[in-house]
Amino acid sequence: MNFNSHNFPQRPAWAEIDLGRLRRNLQLIRGDLPRDVKFLAVVKDEAYGHGALDVASAALATGAWGCGLSTLEEAMILRDAGITAPLLLLGERQEAELEWCVAHDLTVCVNEPHNVRALARIAAGFEKRVPVHLKINTGMSRYGVRWDEALPLIELILAEKSLVLEGMMTHFAQSDEADKTFANLQAARFDEVVRALEQKGIFVPLKHICNSGGILDLPHAHRDMVRAGLLMHGVYPSLVCRRIPGIEPVMSVKAKIAAIQTVKPGESVGYAMRYTATSERRIAVLPIGYGDGFPRVRNEGGALIHGRRAPLVGGVAMDAITVDITDIPQARMWDEAVLMGRQGGEEISVRDIAKLKNSVTYDVLTNWRLRLRRKAVNHPDQGETRISPRDTDQHAAGPVAANVNL
Repeated sequence: MNFNSHNFPQRPAWAEIDLGRLRRNLQLIRGDLPRDVKFLAVVKDEAYGHGALDVASAALATGAWGCGLSTLEEAMILRDAGITAPLLLLGERQEAELEWCVAHDLTVCVNEPHNVRALARIAAGFEKRVPVHLKINTGMSRYGVRWDEALPLIELILAEKSLVLEGMMTHFAQSDEADKTFANLQAARFDEVVRALEQKGIFVPLKHICNSGGILDLPHAHRDMVRAGLLMHGVYPSLVCRRIPGIEPVMSVKAKIAAIQTVKPGESVGYAMRYTATSERRIAVLPIGYGDGFPRVRNEGGALIHGRRAPLVGGVAMDAITVDITDIPQARMWDEAVLMGRQGGEEISVRDIAKLKNSVTYDVLTNWRLRLRRKAVNHPDQGETRISPRDTDQHAAGPVAANVNL
């Protein structure tokens, strides 16, 4: 037997990523948009926990213009993997990062004069004309230049021969609620800048405002390109936003029953004896816990086993969850349990987990821990792909390992 460290038996708990569903979601979103509107796939934070490389590859294969990321490291992982499409780095860059961005043809968002001048100087040194996207602060008040102070910065960008003002963007603070008043105000502020430029004969090729909520509910704000993150993964940003028929969740979280205990009346389960049986109960132990990102709750939530809900009893431990399978007599050791996702006609949604966590769906998806391996199914090139923490750790060394002499 080959006892290489890559061949050991996989832990019986995992996050399952259905790439077939992802591709269908992408096709449905593209079909919902006007044909002339470009699509940017936001794959920051490992594509909201789904695996940045797989998601980026699927999005580009279905016609995405490029990918949006948050950190240089995230972009380098995709470049090192052979992704050559435009990669837009959102947020702000340290000056030390700019040489890497130019060397690897990364598109930078610019927000203030110092980095504009520094980027222009570096681009000239590489003898390149580098595309940039200007962030306009229309009310989110994070990154970007205020809409009523933007023209001097735009003129500075245009004056730099080594820079190309390829895009101009803003970000909605509230696009997925029923009240669109502030979103429409932000769009109007953005348009003020656009009109001022056009009056000067300046036309920016890629104007983009809409995130997932904007894609769904603000079609008049689609402009030249939209940015989708959460929606690609089959999760809607709110309960009230418009639905696209056929979109389904891409991620499930699963584990196998690792132990079964019979608990007598009056006996307790778990730390601090948070659950005491009032009758004889059959308890299944699932080898997953708050160390993997499951909410640290007590006597709330549960799992799907044989298509039925098994209520969680006791408290969630770092490595174990206990559920009551008394009413599921067919349950046996190593049967599959679903903690987030569908089984039979039942579903535990990411929104259900968010309620347990007293948080939001974005937080749930991005906070399944690294040790909970990602298992991709319905891969277009092969039956199944596993993305393990060991593989991710190797990718994390991307910028250090890149062979670029600066």
